[in-house]
Amino acid sequence: MTTAPERTSDLYPTRGAEEVLIERKDPVVWSEPGTAGPITAGDLAGFERDGFLAIDQLITPDEVSVYHSELDRLMNDPAMRADDRSIVEPRSQEIRTIFEVHRISELFGKLAADPRVVGRARQILGSDVYVHQSRINVKPGFGATGFYWHSDFETWHAEDGLPNMRTVSVSIALTKNHDTNGGLMIMPGSHKTFLGCAGATPEDNYKRSLQMQDAGIPSNGTLTHLASDYGIRLFTGEAGSATWFDCNAMHGSGDNITPYPRSNVFIVFNSVENTAVEPFAAPVRRPEYIGARDFTPVK
Repeated sequence: MTTAPERTSDLYPTRGAEEVLIERKDPVVWSEPGTAGPITAGDLAGFERDGFLAIDQLITPDEVSVYHSELDRLMNDPAMRADDRSIVEPRSQEIRTIFEVHRISELFGKLAADPRVVGRARQILGSDVYVHQSRINVKPGFGATGFYWHSDFETWHAEDGLPNMRTVSVSIALTKNHDTNGGLMIMPGSHKTFLGCAGATPEDNYKRSLQMQDAGIPSNGTLTHLASDYGIRLFTGEAGSATWFDCNAMHGSGDNITPYPRSNVFIVFNSVENTAVEPFAAPVRRPEYIGARDFTPVK
């Protein structure tokens, strides 16, 4: 376990009296041009431009079957339902999210350390990385709630204390992502602009926000402006496909009212050179299972 360093200057103020739009001050791709890695130069340029990289098959169908069985095991474990790391769907009272899954499950821990996964994170961030957050998201059919538009970095900066935009996420599909079952939507290019949201952060905000977001939500007017500038891309694909996206990309997903469930494993890698300090806009840190304070590099 490592200790958080002292708070640095705040490059991205948020949770103030009004919304602010700030030009990104950090690189998107941190590695030097020509650095070897699993991402081609062309795809890396696309990630720099758009803030995301879609991969048709990151893991094989056989691997999907193994991980999906592990997901079912966790979802049906009574001890897991009682665990603080499990978030319950407000309407159905079914588990919708399990946090820190790379520590709960040896299988998902190995996935986070798989060279196909962590190798891409290192290449984008230009350093060794640790897992800032991991979770399984489950959207069963017939009414599972979506996730409203937001920038992850806004929350991780305000409530977890990440100083810079040197963090990348991967969403790996464990079920087919249709264009109708609540898939991930991203505004391409929105990662170049930071949106500082209006409104203070309540104490223990995470307890409410993990079920229904409130603090850190953009206004409808600003979302309309961003969507007009950048457009919206919806990600579909077979089980085993993956989407890498920058920490500041504006994204969200709709409710799933179809009969077709949607499940994915979500891993957030942060640079070991960007470790968390004290929160920039919250009275207390979120729990470590949501925002890690163990900065040990993934091996």
